[in-house]
Amino acid sequence: MGTTDRVAVVTGAASGMGLAIARHLAARGDRVGLLDLQGDAARQAAKELRESGAQAVAAEVDVTDRGAVDAAIDKVRAEFGPVAIMVTSAGLDAFERFTDITPESWERILAVNLTGTFHCLQAAAPDMREARWGRMVTISSSSAESGAPRMAHYVASKGGVIGLTRALALELAPRGITVNAITPGMIDTPMLRGAAAGGDIGQLEEVAAATIPVRRPGKPEEIAATCGFLCSDDAAFITGQVVGVNGGMVL
Repeated sequence: MGTTDRVAVVTGAASGMGLAIARHLAARGDRVGLLDLQGDAARQAAKELRESGAQAVAAEVDVTDRGAVDAAIDKVRAEFGPVAIMVTSAGLDAFERFTDITPESWERILAVNLTGTFHCLQAAAPDMREARWGRMVTISSSSAESGAPRMAHYVASKGGVIGLTRALALELAPRGITVNAITPGMIDTPMLRGAAAGGDIGQLEEVAAATIPVRRPGKPEEIAATCGFLCSDDAAFITGQVVGVNGGMVL
């Protein structure tokens, strides 16, 4: 795919898949804005990227706060210029029986995973429409296609991300903007490790060996590589798609 020199914004970029995506895009020459609720970690990640020769800036932001999202993207614009690539990797999980889910828990999960995605995509869209070129990649979940017990709110939010992705793909395609979703399977991230430590999914390696045909969890870098392709010129004819990166799991 070669190198590029576009402005990319990645949410949830302080760790896990978001950080791997930010590093991947920076390595190919994109100027990257790292957005995350964990501001110190995002700033440290951006610092490390700059020390490696990349162009990166960080912003602390809660994606459920539209004003904060707009301010963060304005910061990236002021530093690097109009946004050409938006990757929404910020996410929140929870494990609760359906009958135990409170309205507050339901609303919080949807606010981060679905409404936060909406805020970020809508905030970046004007730059892409003006340029008549853009790449939007949303991070959903394989559970949005398969379902998952004790995760009704999470699954619903990630299913909504797929629906939003497909609707936007149709609306924005005439402006040269593609919109695709990645549905990761079991990826070795701090979030998944936390779920394993809490007893919500069992021992990660054992569960992966029993349920994933390739017999291992995925790596954040494997999500990043897929995302990088979808954000490239080579993927110009791919939009409205849901790309499973799951080691062959049958959904």
